[in-house]
Amino acid sequence: MKTSPTQRTLKALREDGWTAEVVERWNPYARIRQDLFDFIDIVAVKAGHPIKGIQVTAAGASSRVHKIRSKPAAKIWVLAGGELEVHSWAKRGGRGKRKVYTCRTIKMDLEQLTRCSAEEQRTPSG
Repeated sequence: MKTSPTQRTLKALREDGWTAEVVERWNPYARIRQDLFDFIDIVAVKAGHPIKGIQVTAAGASSRVHKIRSKPAAKIWVLAGGELEVHSWAKRGGRGKRKVYTCRTIKMDLEQLTRCSAEEQRTPSG
């Protein structure tokens, strides 16, 4: 049975001492998965560290980053002391070598959220 990217992230977090839970839910009426605040799949806590909100994907990390940047709640999450990350899982490895699943982590800080939001709001002058 294949392991989902979400399960891989949960395993990695728990092995590193984090307490983590999935916070996305299935909405049977709309027949879609709904994330916490529309951008968080997993919430993780660890003593002495800020709370983490994590968006997990198997592909398309850039679209997830763009999605987070478009959500006003993302800035509020970071201002409240939380961390935001995108975990992108893919099989990677050198040519001719065995490919293994690895996680690319993209940290979303306040500067990145603010700078990108301002850039996206600019309108081209004609």
